[in-house]
Amino acid sequence: MSTLASYAINPTKTRGRAHLEPGSDGGERLPHQRDRDRIIHSRAFRKLLYKTQVFVSDENDTLRTRLTHSMEVAQITRDMCRALSLNEDLGETVALAHDLGHSPFGHAGEDALSDCLHQRGLPSFNHNLHTAKIVTVLERRYAAYDGLNLCWETLEGIAKHNGPVHGDLAADMERLFAGFDLELHTHASAEAQVAALSDDIAYNTHDVDDGLRAGLLDFAALADVALPARALRDIDATFPGLPADKRAFEVARRMISELIGDVLSNSRGLLAAFAGRGPEDIRAHETHVIAFSPAMYEDLQELRAFLFTNLYRHPQVNRRRHKTTKIIRDLFDLYDARPDLLLSEKGMAEAMDDPVVRAGIVTDTIASMTDKSAIEEHRRQFDLYAID
Repeated sequence: MSTLASYAINPTKTRGRAHLEPGSDGGERLPHQRDRDRIIHSRAFRKLLYKTQVFVSDENDTLRTRLTHSMEVAQITRDMCRALSLNEDLGETVALAHDLGHSPFGHAGEDALSDCLHQRGLPSFNHNLHTAKIVTVLERRYAAYDGLNLCWETLEGIAKHNGPVHGDLAADMERLFAGFDLELHTHASAEAQVAALSDDIAYNTHDVDDGLRAGLLDFAALADVALPARALRDIDATFPGLPADKRAFEVARRMISELIGDVLSNSRGLLAAFAGRGPEDIRAHETHVIAFSPAMYEDLQELRAFLFTNLYRHPQVNRRRHKTTKIIRDLFDLYDARPDLLLSEKGMAEAMDDPVVRAGIVTDTIASMTDKSAIEEHRRQFDLYAID
């Protein structure tokens, strides 16, 4: 702890938990370490193994899933927090939790859920809000409370790692975090900001690696995109004739190194103004203090645009997107019309009387599914020859 910067979150000065708990481990673990362990041991975290990153999880078991993505984000976060003298445990914890609320089938599943909600006059599905619901309500394993009873700083990072929260989303989060003023209108801690940029670094680089190995991207096209082009020039100069699989891996790892180096260099400059100041000054600052340099940000935007056109909207991905969208919509319409498939007779009355309550139950049910369980449930419900 003596190596922490003044503006880092001090693990011994947590603002506490919603439910007071006596020390259950003799004080050996710090509060944010306990939060990390609770997330890793949660059902929602285990389900990430079978949730889509880009490719549906049954397509190729060597490509990334939400679980392996979250682990990569956590590793990058921990290393960058250490380099910046921040609270590694808190950064890692926010990184591990950041995708808990994703629906099956990735962003295609989110879009399908949002379409179903819009048809009923309701707001879009928001995976950050659903993550908040998971850690405060939907994980039901502990004897004394529902949720994971995480520390204030962890909840703040989950809620605000992408920046201040405003409007209807802020109102929904305030209801979930009743009793906790998470100061949603301010920026998150520096540790949570590191987790957010680590997410950007991880998915943009490993999507290149997965896209190449799946045969949906090619090196020639990447050579016209600044960030991977720099990596390719270096690889080809040092290792001419490298096999394609090694070349793909080297492109990803060299982009990761360059992006991390840029964040660290740029953020050290931004953080220099906060020497001797506290984490509250980070929160109150008008902009993020963990950021890419302007030039690198432009290169990353170029890569994102390339991936959107050439990978995320590739015909092969679109064909799966069409099928997975149908699965989500069919299940939503079925459960909305037949809540008795989800609820006992005791829980039916409110669901039948209030369409908003019913839609919320249906959304939580579908969002909690893995790719695998959603496909199987659709088969059970819509294949007349399937036997339950």
